[in-house]
Amino acid sequence: MKFALLSDVHGNSFALQAVLNAVKKKNIDTLIMTGDFVGYYFWPAEVFALLKGFNLIAICGNHDKMLHKAKDDKAYLAKIGKKYGSGLRIALEQLDEKEMSWLASLQETLEYGTKDGKILLCHGSPWDEDEYIYPDSSYDSLNRYRSLGVRWVIQGHTHYPMCKKIGDIMVINPGSVGQPRNGQPGAQWALLDTASGKVKHFCEQYDLSIVVEESKKRHPEILYLADILDRR
Repeated sequence: MKFALLSDVHGNSFALQAVLNAVKKKNIDTLIMTGDFVGYYFWPAEVFALLKGFNLIAICGNHDKMLHKAKDDKAYLAKIGKKYGSGLRIALEQLDEKEMSWLASLQETLEYGTKDGKILLCHGSPWDEDEYIYPDSSYDSLNRYRSLGVRWVIQGHTHYPMCKKIGDIMVINPGSVGQPRNGQPGAQWALLDTASGKVKHFCEQYDLSIVVEESKKRHPEILYLADILDRR
């Protein structure tokens, strides 16, 4: 079976549209999504509209959890807004009750079975949604994966693509749809073919200037929001 692997959309509907256009061309209708649908950027309603019609296998990310904390804590919303921008505030304004409830229902980790082996979804790591796992992470951090009893682990959070074999387990990070941090501008995703075991990474191009200019207009005080999108 073929799965499109997506993570860290972060309210960037323009990047998501580019990815989904590519996914459709490959006749894939099932998306594995490892969280952070919202945060940073400004089009969460459009993100949810674009995802309609796809089969979603999804978990929550740390920004998705921040959204629900911010819903009931205005001081917290103001605090994180200074650091991350208005993405979560806009999500609270735009998402309807059904969409908010769906996000709130998502688990931190999820095991999904296929006839070719089990897939484990997590955001940061299987042990901590806020842990950053890179290919050069410490031996102890990576060695833990050997005991999980699955064939694939799909995760996000770092915004860096990764495909690393650890024992019998393939650990895959598709990179970030909405905000790559590895110096390759575009919209990142990956394709997993469970029958062959092959993984392929993609980076779709789209008009970054729309998101860059909107970020500068809304948040001239948070240069990172615009600068990271075109970092090389």
